[in-house]
Amino acid sequence: MITKLGEKFTHLFLKYMPDAFVFAILLTFLAGLSSYFWMDAKPLDIIVAWYDGFFDLLSFTMQIVLIIITGYSIALSPVIKKGIDKLANLIKTPNQVYFFVVLIGLLFSLVSFGWVVITCVLARALAQRIKGINYPFLIACVYFSFNGWVFGLSSTIPLLLNTKKNYLIEAKVLQSTIDTSFTLGSALNIAMIVSFLAIAPLLLFLLRPKSAKNRELKDLLVDTDGDEVKTIKEEALSLKLPFKAWSDSLNNSRLLQLLFVTMGMIYIVYHFYSKGLDLNFNIMIFVFLIVGLFLHQTPMRYVISMKRSSRNISGILFQYPLYAGIMGIMLYSGLGERLGELLASVATIDTYPFFAYVSGGLVNFAIPSAGGEFAVIGPSIIDAVQEIGSGLSQNQVTAMISRASLSVAYGESLSNMLQPFFLLIVMPIMGKGVNLQARDIMGYLVLPFLVFFILQLCLVLWMPL
Repeated sequence: MITKLGEKFTHLFLKYMPDAFVFAILLTFLAGLSSYFWMDAKPLDIIVAWYDGFFDLLSFTMQIVLIIITGYSIALSPVIKKGIDKLANLIKTPNQVYFFVVLIGLLFSLVSFGWVVITCVLARALAQRIKGINYPFLIACVYFSFNGWVFGLSSTIPLLLNTKKNYLIEAKVLQSTIDTSFTLGSALNIAMIVSFLAIAPLLLFLLRPKSAKNRELKDLLVDTDGDEVKTIKEEALSLKLPFKAWSDSLNNSRLLQLLFVTMGMIYIVYHFYSKGLDLNFNIMIFVFLIVGLFLHQTPMRYVISMKRSSRNISGILFQYPLYAGIMGIMLYSGLGERLGELLASVATIDTYPFFAYVSGGLVNFAIPSAGGEFAVIGPSIIDAVQEIGSGLSQNQVTAMISRASLSVAYGESLSNMLQPFFLLIVMPIMGKGVNLQARDIMGYLVLPFLVFFILQLCLVLWMPL
């Protein structure tokens, strides 16, 4: 019965869900019309706000691109490939694949947002080796496992709250930073982690399609040139000149690469020694870069690995600006602030986590970036919580702000299961050479979304912090 229900949702998404690019265009119009009718904004002002926001996420776009290609480059190294091969040999059936891909993916995502690329490489390797895997459903498993990031070391909002001189403090919304012991280290967040690790793999296992007929990777491949015949080492050797040359010596110099890696390693050690476990996009990209250089040993091998990693990222490059434009409309027209104020105005000391959670989920459809979304609605929600908690001790108010902020983060992350934006991170690897769209995958995620929506609501409302 559960499987049939999942198949019905999948059919609905196939029938009605447009391409992710069209989805972004429709959301742009929705945000513009909402600003026009609700905020009485002039059409030209809306268009100007759209343009002003259009390029606000360029640095974020580049960070995402670099996370993908530097992480994928690591996965292409001989050492990691051998590790994936060994793990793949231990997993022998489609049922085991679905279960362990979700479990392993959640664990990877707890470490870093960017480690979803390693889950992608593992899942694709398993799909190539094991018969009977429904490949669109496997992609859905990988995408669902991406949820782990919001509880882990790269969770944007908790890291922001603990950042000195962040924009909330500069705007006097907060008086001081909020330690991660109130957020990532809280009983609420630990309960979220445990619930996902215990329930998500089993739930996706139960929802697995009965048949993989015409849905295996080999059935869906339309471009068989995607997986190179030559290894990276072989391609690097083939590029050498037929005679000795200084250029080849430099291109294939292990010493040159080792010196560069050593310089990078010195900074990484310095960073974590001086700043503690300060994980952010920039340091994760830098770590991925240096580790990839170390594993590939020579400059030419790393260049080839990055060239292979950089294919099929066009979706990210041209769709992120669309969402930045939507964020511009929400931000510059005051629509996002008004939405936050509306939801916060009806909140009470018992219900504020509910409204924060729902706010995070709803606004995520227009601004699928936790940091960008919190910049728009976070101040209104924090102001409302401080007003609700007036008369309580500072420690109690801080705990309330932490619960509300976590609620926004959880709602934002889970609603990605209905919002195909971050599927753009998964598809460059999982969709290589395959003619699949978001509508082929998202239907499988409706039931997991509903189950965890109820579970997370119960936890944010009643689980002690």
